[in-house]
Amino acid sequence: MAKPIDEHYRTIRYVLLVILLLNWAVAAAKIIYGLLTRCASMTADGFHSLADGASNIIGLIGIALACQPKDTDHPYGHKKYETLFSLVIAALLFVVCFNLFKEGLKRILHPVIPEINITSFIVMLTTLAVNIWVMKYEYTKGKALQSDILISDSMHTRADIFTSLSVIIALVAVKIGLPIIDPIATIMISLFIAHAGWQITKESSAVLCDSAAILEDKKIVDIVLGVKGVKTCHKIRTRGRPDDIHVDLHVQVNPDMHVDNAHRVSYAIEGAIKQNIPNVTDVIVHIEPQEKISNSP
Repeated sequence: MAKPIDEHYRTIRYVLLVILLLNWAVAAAKIIYGLLTRCASMTADGFHSLADGASNIIGLIGIALACQPKDTDHPYGHKKYETLFSLVIAALLFVVCFNLFKEGLKRILHPVIPEINITSFIVMLTTLAVNIWVMKYEYTKGKALQSDILISDSMHTRADIFTSLSVIIALVAVKIGLPIIDPIATIMISLFIAHAGWQITKESSAVLCDSAAILEDKKIVDIVLGVKGVKTCHKIRTRGRPDDIHVDLHVQVNPDMHVDNAHRVSYAIEGAIKQNIPNVTDVIVHIEPQEKISNSP
């Protein structure tokens, strides 16, 4: 059974608040220790984690708008605000990608050797473990709740994991006398982050531009033809978010069918589609008379 809309968004809001607090805790640990040890890469990574908190706040704003009920100006509801704000998070990923790529090139031209000790590794490995847990938790919840915001934000957290790995690689590389590995790894990681941002952009844009939400028309055709009174089914169109799918289609019935019976067939089709395809929230059925085949020579 699907959760009521208020409970659904309250759950998403709770997850975002938990992630926000964890991101701020991770950021504080990196920034404070980075400043104390004058480790530029760790301090920079801490500010990157602080940016993750900004994406959580963006997510909370998106959810606050998406959970608004239908009104006169928005008869289909406000759910696409969640998809729209996931694009904002994708934009943040591209900003992170650009900054990391620029920082990698800068380190190649002007190498930076941070102060390294065992505590540096402990701080980075601990915060890395927290980020991995946060990313998995948020992604799992996002899939379960079919939330664009949570899934997109988990990709942003994954970017922070890659950045932290870059810092750890830098620490190890300096220890073994190969500081050049650090900027090269940073540039490679920036490309992975760009790919994550592109994936979010592509999926969110598909929803906002009304790409087909159900790719196999045959599934809908089979369901509709199983309804008594339907002769044929065609002109199937689908759109919407994964948790809010809209379907419209044309069906042909016996031209002699009374309008009351045609109306009942329409309702039966709507019920059958909603029962057999999860997350379909709206079905529009256009009833047409079946064309008679002439028997004349």
